[in-house]
Amino acid sequence: MSGLGNFGSVIGNIDDIEKGAQVATSLLQQRANDVRANRVNWQSYLQGQMISNEDFKFISMFDNANPEARNNVLKDNPMQFAKTFFNLMSHIAKDQTLQYILTMVDDVLQEKKIRVEIFKEYAKKNRESVWTPFLHLLNRNDRFIVNQTSRIIAKIACWSKEVMDRSDLTFYMNWLKDQLRLPGNEYLQTAARCLQMMLRIDVYREVFTEVDGISTIVSVLAGSKVGFQIQYQLTFCLWCLTFNVALADKMNKYNCIPILADILSESVKEKVSRIILATYRNLLEKPEDREIVQDHALSMVQCKVLKQLELLEARKYDDPDIIEDLQYLNEKLQASVQDLSSFDEYSTEVKSGRLEWSPVHKSDRFWRENAIRLNEKNYELLKILIRLLEGSKDPLILSVAAHDIGEYVRYYPRGKNVIEQLGAKQLVMQYLTHEDPNVRYEALIAVQKLMVHNWEYLGKQLAADQTTESPSLVQAKA
Repeated sequence: MSGLGNFGSVIGNIDDIEKGAQVATSLLQQRANDVRANRVNWQSYLQGQMISNEDFKFISMFDNANPEARNNVLKDNPMQFAKTFFNLMSHIAKDQTLQYILTMVDDVLQEKKIRVEIFKEYAKKNRESVWTPFLHLLNRNDRFIVNQTSRIIAKIACWSKEVMDRSDLTFYMNWLKDQLRLPGNEYLQTAARCLQMMLRIDVYREVFTEVDGISTIVSVLAGSKVGFQIQYQLTFCLWCLTFNVALADKMNKYNCIPILADILSESVKEKVSRIILATYRNLLEKPEDREIVQDHALSMVQCKVLKQLELLEARKYDDPDIIEDLQYLNEKLQASVQDLSSFDEYSTEVKSGRLEWSPVHKSDRFWRENAIRLNEKNYELLKILIRLLEGSKDPLILSVAAHDIGEYVRYYPRGKNVIEQLGAKQLVMQYLTHEDPNVRYEALIAVQKLMVHNWEYLGKQLAADQTTESPSLVQAKA
C-alpha cells in the first residue's frame, strides 16, 4: 500500500475515506438525522428581533429549497449565504437551533467541496478570519455542536486552496489532541476522523507533532479499552505522519513500533492489520538514514513482527496491497536479522523497554566483549536501564535491568563509579525488599557485584566454596 510514490494516489479521493468513515461517524450522523428532522421556526427569531429581515428571508428560502434550488442560490448569491450563516452562528444562542445551522453548513460543504471557498472569500472581503466564528464554537458545552463544528473546520482546512493560519491551526490541533485524551468521549471516532483528514497535509502533520500529538495517539492506542475502529483510525493517522521523512525518522522514539506490534498480534480485523503493515513499510522505506532504517527493522524483529507476518501470510488475503506489504516486510526483516550482531540485538531490546531473559543477558562472553559499549552515546543504554528501574512495575523488566547493571559493573573496571554517579546504586538497593522473589534475588546479586572490587579473587573464592561444599565433585574430577 505505502509503496506507491504519490501520497495522493495512495489515499485517492477524499470521498473514498468518507465512505469508509460512515461507521466512524455513525453517532454524529445519527444525531444529525435527528437534528434535520427538528425544523426551526425562523419567524420566531425575526419577531424576537434576534435576526435581521434580510437573514430571515434568505434562511427561510434556503431551508425550504430542494437541492437543485439550493445549488442555484449558492451559485448566484454565495456571499449572502456566508453572511447569513455567520450572522446566525453569532446571534443565536439556543443549542438546538445552532445544531440545525451547523448541520446545514456541513451538508452544504459535503455536497461540493469547492463551497468551502465561499466562506473563505466572504471572510477575506470583510477582512475577517474565517476561523474565528467556528473556533469560538469549540468552547460550547453541547458535544454535538463542538463535534459538528470540528467536522466543518477540518473540511475547510483540507478542501480550501490555502492552508489554515498557523495560530488557528495550533489551537485546533491542540483541541483535537485533547479530544483524544477526553475520558469517555462518545465522539472519539469523530475527532479521529477529523485527524485522518488533517494529517493528509504536510504542514498540518508538523504542527500536530509540535503539540505532542504523536505521543497522544500512542497513549490512546496503548489503552486497554480501545475498539478496532479507533485502532484503525489512529493507526491511519500514524501512517499519514510517516509520509513526512523527518517524522518517520523519529516515529519510534514515541514507542510506535511496539504498540502497533501488540495490536497486530491481537487484531482479527483485516483493515487494522493492513494499515499497521503499511505504517511499518513506511518506517522502513521513508527514512533516508540507513541506521534509522536498521533501528526500525531491529525494533520490529524484537517485537516479534516476523512471527506475526508468518501468521498473516497463512490467512491468504485477496487484497494485493496487503500481500505486497507482507512480502516487502518479510524480506527486509529477514535481511536485518542476517546482519544482527548480539549487541544490536541487546541494544534494540533495551531501547524497546521490553526486557526479557534473551540469551545475551546470561552470556559471559557478551558482557566481556560489550560491557564497555554501554558507555556509548553518553551512557544511552545504561540510562535507559536506570529509567526502567525507576518507572517500571513489571517484575521481569526490573529483574533483567538489575541483572544487567550488575554485569556492567562486573565487566567494566570503572563501572561501579559510573553507576554511583548516575544514581543507580540506591535504585538497585531499594529492590532488596521487593515483593517479587526474582526481583529481590537479582537486586541482591547486583548489590554484591557493586560491593566487590577484585573479581578474580571473588571467582577463586566461589570456586573454593563450591569445592568445600561438594566433595563428590572433587572425587569425580580426580
